[in-house]
Amino acid sequence: MKILCIDTATEACSAALVIDERRDAIFEVCPQQQSSRILPMIDELLTRNNVKLAELDAIAYGRGPGSFTGVRIASSTVQGLALGTDLPVIEISTLATMAQQNYEQNGETKSLALIDARMSEMYCAAYEVDADDIVQAVTQESVLAPSDVAPILAGYNNQSSYVGTGFHAYASELGLELQSAALAVNYPSAEYMLSIAKKQYVLGHTVAAEQIQPVYVRDKVTWKKLAGRE
Repeated sequence: MKILCIDTATEACSAALVIDERRDAIFEVCPQQQSSRILPMIDELLTRNNVKLAELDAIAYGRGPGSFTGVRIASSTVQGLALGTDLPVIEISTLATMAQQNYEQNGETKSLALIDARMSEMYCAAYEVDADDIVQAVTQESVLAPSDVAPILAGYNNQSSYVGTGFHAYASELGLELQSAALAVNYPSAEYMLSIAKKQYVLGHTVAAEQIQPVYVRDKVTWKKLAGRE
C-alpha cells in the first residue's frame, strides 16, 4: 500500500508517504509559505523513495478545519494531483491528526484538540482511540468561543491531553497556566495522517478528486457529543 498525505491547514506545512509499513515525512513550520513549499516536499518524498505519483494507491490531505487559505492550498493541490492520475482521495480532519499524533508519540488515548480560528474563536473536537489504535471523534467539530470551551476542560485536566495552538492562543481566557514548553502537539503533521489514511483506504472511504469537500466549520457553533459516544 502506497499513500501520500499532505497538510497545509495551519502555520505548518507537511507531506508524508507510507509504503506498506515504511514511513517517510517532511515537516516545517513556515507561515505563509505553504503554497511554495508543498510541491517541492512532495517531489522530494517521491524521489527519495523511488515512487512515481501514478504508482500510489491514494492521496490524503488535511481537509480542515484550519486557516481558509491553508485548507484551500491542500485541497487544490490534491485535486490537481488526483485528477491527473485518477487516484482516489482520502479526506482527514486536521484535529484528528493531532490527536492521532498524541497517541502514537505519547500514548494518550484521549485528546482535546483546539486550533486557533482567529476572531476570538477556536476549532474544537474531542477524540478517543479505538480498538484499531485509530482516533475517533467523540464530539462534532465545532467553532467555539473560549468561554464555551472553558467548561469542557474539566474532563481534560492535564496538559498531556491538550493538542493544538488554541490552548496557547487563549490560555488566559481558558484559565490555564500552561508550561512555557510547547504542548505535546502544536500543529497537524501529515505523518500522523498515515495510520488514519490506511484504515480509511481499506474501508473504502475515499472520494473522487472532483468530490473533495474542505471543512471550514464556521457554520457549526455548538459542542455536541456524537451518537453512541455519550
